[in-house]
Amino acid sequence: MSGWHEELGVFDLETTGVNTETARIVTAHVGVINESGIVTSRQDWVLDPMIEIPDAAAAVHGYTTERVRLEGMDAATGVAEIVAALRVLFERGVPVVAYNAPYDFTVLNREAHRHGIVPLEDPAPVVDPLVIDKAVDRYRKGKRTLEVTARFYGVELGDDAHDAGSDAIAAGRVAQALAAKFAADLGMTAAELHERQVAWFREQEESYAEFRRTKLGDVNFTPRGAWPVRVLPEL
Repeated sequence: MSGWHEELGVFDLETTGVNTETARIVTAHVGVINESGIVTSRQDWVLDPMIEIPDAAAAVHGYTTERVRLEGMDAATGVAEIVAALRVLFERGVPVVAYNAPYDFTVLNREAHRHGIVPLEDPAPVVDPLVIDKAVDRYRKGKRTLEVTARFYGVELGDDAHDAGSDAIAAGRVAQALAAKFAADLGMTAAELHERQVAWFREQEESYAEFRRTKLGDVNFTPRGAWPVRVLPEL
C-alpha cells in the first residue's frame, strides 16, 4: 500500500542564530527523495544575510561573514527562490520533511516578511521526525538531536553534519525509518499525519511547560508556540 513516505520533500536551513525572530538564512536546501531514500532532485542556496555571522554560528556550518560576501546571493532573491521551491512541492501534494519544523519554517516565514515576499501560508503537509519520534517512542532516554536520532534509526548523516543538504536528506530518511518501524501508528495519509503532529506538538509543549513550572520553578514559563510555524509576535 502506498503511503506518505514514498516521495518526500526535504528542507533545512543553516542560519545566523537560534532565535527564530532574528535569525537570517545563510544556507538552504530543498530536495526530493524517493521511497528508497535516494535523492531525485535538489536545490541548494548560499545567501548573504547582510549582517555579521556570529563566530558560534560559523563554527557550526562553516560560513563566515567573509565567505558569504564572496559566495552568497542576494538574500531577498534567495528567500524568494526557497519559498517558491517549497510552494511547488506543497502544490503537488508532496509532504515536506523538516527536523524541528517550527524552527526552519518560522525563520523562513520571518525572512519572507522581512524582504516583502509573500510567505507560505499554513504550509502542509509537513513531516517533522522530531515530533513523530517523541510521540511514538515517548519514553526513550537520551537526546533527540538529528545526529542522535539518525544514529538510533540507522541513518547515516553523511560527511557534512550541519550542512543543510546533508541534514535535510538525513531527516527525510529518518522519517522513512519511522514510517517503517511504526507502521501501525503512522499508517495514515499525509494530511492526517500533519494534523496529528499539530496535536502531538501541542501535547509535547504543554508537557515540557509543566516540567519547567513544577520541577524547575519557572512558574511563568509558557509553551513556545504553534507547529509548524510559530505565530508572528504582535508589534
